[in-house]
Amino acid sequence: MAYENFDTQLVNALLGNGRASLRNLAEELDVSVTTVSNHLRDLEDAGVITRYSPIVDYGKLGYDVTAILQLKAEGGSLPNLADRLSEHKQMMSVYEITGDYDLIAVGKFRDTDDMNTLIKELLGDADIKQSSTSVVLNTVAENKQFELDIE
Repeated sequence: MAYENFDTQLVNALLGNGRASLRNLAEELDVSVTTVSNHLRDLEDAGVITRYSPIVDYGKLGYDVTAILQLKAEGGSLPNLADRLSEHKQMMSVYEITGDYDLIAVGKFRDTDDMNTLIKELLGDADIKQSSTSVVLNTVAENKQFELDIE
């Protein structure tokens, strides 16, 4: 096999089955286990692959409410506020953004009371100037990843 695009093919194979063994990946990609191991280590060292983890359906575990919080930060507090939000265990994603708000955070909650508790806690934070919360009515796509184009 030519190794042109091999890393892309390896990433795509892992996207298809993140639990595949080195041996299975080697068979699928028609290379040696050593080749897969070396390329995988290089991808991890370069930060392309940062971890291996399950995709959890939180709704099936009782976290039935997904909320999107839009926040305006006070003064220069944006980086600190973003870090604090990302440390909150129920915040799935935190983004610094452009536009009317400074941050968007996506959280999972057991119910609206659980969500309301966090929102009230946030509104007491002096670093938050303004907030707007939307509750997700229907999840169409979540935790989606895409295969890379092979050139």
